[in-house]
Amino acid sequence: MARKKKAEAHGGAWKVAYADFVTAMMALFMVLWISAQDKKILLATSRYFQNPFNSPLEKSSGVMEFNSDKASQGGSRDDAQGGSSKPQTSPKEIDLQFLNSVAKDFYRLLNLQEDLADKPIDIQVTSDGLRITLFDRARKPLFKGNTSEFTEWGRFVMQNLAWIIDRYKFKVVIEGYTKSGLSFTRKDYSDWDLSTDRANASRRALTYYAVDPRFVERVTGYGDTRPVQGEPSSSDSNQRVAISLSPSPISWHRSTADVDTFNTAKKSATNSTATATP
Repeated sequence: MARKKKAEAHGGAWKVAYADFVTAMMALFMVLWISAQDKKILLATSRYFQNPFNSPLEKSSGVMEFNSDKASQGGSRDDAQGGSSKPQTSPKEIDLQFLNSVAKDFYRLLNLQEDLADKPIDIQVTSDGLRITLFDRARKPLFKGNTSEFTEWGRFVMQNLAWIIDRYKFKVVIEGYTKSGLSFTRKDYSDWDLSTDRANASRRALTYYAVDPRFVERVTGYGDTRPVQGEPSSSDSNQRVAISLSPSPISWHRSTADVDTFNTAKKSATNSTATATP
């Protein structure tokens, strides 16, 4: 009786091809899903993948600094008692380092240089937090004409600022200012109305993009009554919106995951403590 030939073993090449096909289909599904989402979800998704660990710290080189002077003096009393000999950083130093880091992050998101003389955005580290001044200048107008409607640049700024605020859960105070001598089509409309409308437009934009409305504490318009220090009331520099950010307990919780790393930027943060002018 003739023996049946034993079936030949099949190769595994088809498994590789099948895996590639499944991967391609999954990638196509992800692209289709993302393209169907609104701008708010797209912005949040892109921000997450830029920094998925939600850390306010700069990326580390992975090299640990060694203080030879301290090592040569031997262990401290805390070491003998089993405690830690790490240098303690005061809350004030932590605040300055954290706020300075956030300011640098915002400049970087907008692709702006901090040392520009006529930059459209100015950030000051104050005793209360951050004061961010958004200027409405001809080179980079924040609003369309003498209205409270944002330009494309203005919306871009608000999107990124909203992400910063939501990320660290800052408390927000918004103030609108204008220069003197503006003309309006409506007789019952004034600098007071425009400054207030622009401050409110900023609030609406921030809460639309990411900010929890409960973190907005005050929205105020000052018209042309508070010009920039050293500038005449008719100066274009007075066309601005100032947004003050005050850290909440959640902000500090997110900023102090590794307190000791803030010491490396102490000098630069100290130089940034000048109080902002309205």
